[in-house]
Amino acid sequence: MSRSTRGADRGESEHPSATLSKSGFHARIESDPYAPGSFLLVVDGTPQSHVDLDDPTHLSFEYVRRIGHGIDLLRPEGEAITAVHLGGGGLTLPRYVAATRAGSRQQVVEYESELVDLVRRELPLPRDAQIRIRHGDAREQLAAFPPGLVGNVDLLVVDVFSGARTPAHVTSAEFYTLCHTLLAADGLVAVNVADGAGLAFARGQAATLSSVFEHVSIVLDSQMLKAKRFGNVVMFGSSSPLPFERMPRLVAGDPVASKVVAGAELRNFIAGAPIVTDQTAVKSPPPGRSIFQLKP
Repeated sequence: MSRSTRGADRGESEHPSATLSKSGFHARIESDPYAPGSFLLVVDGTPQSHVDLDDPTHLSFEYVRRIGHGIDLLRPEGEAITAVHLGGGGLTLPRYVAATRAGSRQQVVEYESELVDLVRRELPLPRDAQIRIRHGDAREQLAAFPPGLVGNVDLLVVDVFSGARTPAHVTSAEFYTLCHTLLAADGLVAVNVADGAGLAFARGQAATLSSVFEHVSIVLDSQMLKAKRFGNVVMFGSSSPLPFERMPRLVAGDPVASKVVAGAELRNFIAGAPIVTDQTAVKSPPPGRSIFQLKP
């Protein structure tokens, strides 16, 4: 069986699937009918990951492409990095890092063990990828990494979802302070935030990230700034200036064009938004069932 047909040898009614014991959600893997060799990981009816086994540099989801641009700009092309991914899903970004930065050391934290088993069985990782998967809660694992990683992580991706919502305990200043501790002096945190009309949750997350990191920028579809649609806002933070001179041109050229918000425009975006603490943190807002949901 070729890699491109892995997981696709079953009928449409027999998608590889698993029931996740901790959340009770149903996860399944579907073939992408528009891209041979590609697959969707769907959890609780929500597409969470797109994986191209034949070309792991192919990033289909718009927010994942934005994070990919950040990874590309973080270090010189091809240079190996140390990366931590909070939230595993289909392991799309770990595959991307392994393909574009050979020799990178990566750790992934995923809450649902059955999800990891499903993905590794149906969408196997490249044999030479140095990717270790830890099972458990993202915040608890973040505080338990070995001392050798503390202060030495180049990239930290925060993409933690339970179904279609981000849990409250990974949205606070205390959580982002833990992230800051793990990063190298010029390391980068990339956070995926989902929000809708008014962007109140995203504004609070941008304010909170800015309270911990000196340099912050966000990337989003300009239609979201006009409060016209629900979607993803990617936020980047670092203690050092972000190497994002080329970022506006890169995201403007994506299939779904987006813009970079930084500096004075970012300060205006977060004006008046409260910094989120462990005491005030809430889950991200739920999307409308028609936005991300797929039919069973």
